[in-house]
Amino acid sequence: MLAAGAGRRMGGPKALVELDGEPLVRRALRVLAAGGCEPLVVVLGAAAAEVAGIVPSGVTVIVAEDWAEGMGASLRAGLAALEALSPVPDAALIHLVDLPGVTAAAVARLGAGSAPDVLLRAAYDGKPAHPVLIGRSHWSGARATATGDAGARAYLAGHPDLALVECGDLADPDDVDTPEQLARYRSR
Repeated sequence: MLAAGAGRRMGGPKALVELDGEPLVRRALRVLAAGGCEPLVVVLGAAAAEVAGIVPSGVTVIVAEDWAEGMGASLRAGLAALEALSPVPDAALIHLVDLPGVTAAAVARLGAGSAPDVLLRAAYDGKPAHPVLIGRSHWSGARATATGDAGARAYLAGHPDLALVECGDLADPDDVDTPEQLARYRSR
């Protein structure tokens, strides 16, 4: 899970922002775990020490030292951390901390396709969004194109192996960048 940003429009790192009394980082990790993701790895940057202090035990914490470059730096750091695990996972389900409408059911639907050569992206009414499932055979290509705030977008765009998995019946893909956007998710 990528949770390194400074959250300037939110007024601080989104990982620390609470929704119904739960920090977004804990909420997103809970959704990933309930959706069957294992192992859990979170990439931090802004306020890394503070966020790491609220990450549940058993979750691997990685700090992307170059996090200010954007999401691409976090993706590169996360994939490198997964490659260092033993055993190396077949695939990485990439999720963002600021997507409180993504459910465990959507994560499970996407994760059911896990394989080393898979390239899946959640879609909502046919529109590509998050999460994204990237098989390890695609990690080096995704890392090579991960720059700025685009993450793996350049790698995924038009890739012949990419398949969309409809999740619109299970989740909401909208990110939250401002307190006003977050407010629509309160007590849902």
